[in-house]
Amino acid sequence: MNGVPGTRRDRKAVFGWVMYDWANSAFATTVMAGFFPIFFKDYWSEGSEPTESTFWLGISVSTASLIVAVLAPLLGAIADKGGRRKRSLLFFAGLGIFATGSFYFVGQGGWPHAAALYIVGIVGFLCSLIFYDALLVDVSNRGNVDLVSARGYAFGYLGGGLLFLLNVIAVQQPSLFGLPGPADAVRLSFVSVAVWWTLFTIPLVLFVTEPRGTMRAPLLQSAREGFRQLVRTLREVRRYKPVLVFLVAYWFYIDGVDTVVAMAVDYGKSIGYSTSDLITALLMVQLLGFPFAYLMGFLGHRWGTKRTILLCIMVYVFVTFFGAGLDLEPFTLFGIAISKFYLLAFLVALVQGGIQALSRSYYSRIIPKERAAEFFGFYNMLGKFAAIVGPVLMGTVSKLSGSPRIGIVSIAVLFVIGALVLLRVGEEGGGSTAGERS
Repeated sequence: MNGVPGTRRDRKAVFGWVMYDWANSAFATTVMAGFFPIFFKDYWSEGSEPTESTFWLGISVSTASLIVAVLAPLLGAIADKGGRRKRSLLFFAGLGIFATGSFYFVGQGGWPHAAALYIVGIVGFLCSLIFYDALLVDVSNRGNVDLVSARGYAFGYLGGGLLFLLNVIAVQQPSLFGLPGPADAVRLSFVSVAVWWTLFTIPLVLFVTEPRGTMRAPLLQSAREGFRQLVRTLREVRRYKPVLVFLVAYWFYIDGVDTVVAMAVDYGKSIGYSTSDLITALLMVQLLGFPFAYLMGFLGHRWGTKRTILLCIMVYVFVTFFGAGLDLEPFTLFGIAISKFYLLAFLVALVQGGIQALSRSYYSRIIPKERAAEFFGFYNMLGKFAAIVGPVLMGTVSKLSGSPRIGIVSIAVLFVIGALVLLRVGEEGGGSTAGERS
């Protein structure tokens, strides 16, 4: 198989690893980006002021992100010490699956219960990704890590997009599925995510294994040793210069990426786009993200990972300015009137999966392989702190200026700073092998 490990066992491990992205992306699309924000406002918060529901939704997301940011480094250290990467992934995946399926039982007006379950679901989803990312170093090698990482994101976009498409059809045409109305279809969509997530995690269970020679220490001993290792790493990380500089750059530009993901629907509504347009745009991002993630992975493999990340950042800077100038008038292509929001979605789809996949593979090259979960804990911690700060920046600028358009332009600053810092990282981590100190 081109671009992946050559033995049958290696190919099966890559397949199992990739399918977990296919599995969990259903939560990111159907729940986080799609139905939960709308259903939270229109169904679970019925009777509340729109600003009130927006506030509590924001608090829920920030709370979950903060929990993950605090836990991520310690969880990674514990998993590395105890040989529990896969086991830890499955525990947190189970937590997310349980919370997602439980949305079905939350009645109309029950926003506190929905918010609490949403926090649990996000924590489960994001913490499972710490261990999923760390397993990348076990199913790939330095020569194919860009392609394997991109394959995970590509299949994540495809799997998440396919289930989201099915759920959108069910919501728009509930009678086709024997459902009384759209609200019932949305509630069942959460169940479908739980089932999908469970079913497609099975290949990872079967085919991805802990590295040979990994010693599994008792949990409490792993926690103590993991905490001590975490403290040492906090002191020593500055000595891994390529890692440190890259993490600073990543913190800034992924802040911008996460803000675009989290605030796109809210921004679209703020400037007058319909729910139908926004849902269609989300579907575009998911389905087009599949081939474009592959394209960026191939480009990174041939042209250079860092150069391709910088290209993605440039596209995002353009997206922020283009988004600020959006109006409701469609543009015409081959005589067909097309919403300008769809063009914005196309540009985001072009680079969203690529910048995430290439950042992950670039980072995997410059960290110590035997401490991958711990270092990916730091990686995810920074990403989650960015998810707290970015939306606050956009919201604050929008409120102070009185214009959401100025708010979205403010995100460009994060991309520019991230690009400037990334330029200071040597090519492919300055020539360091994983774990080599500079």
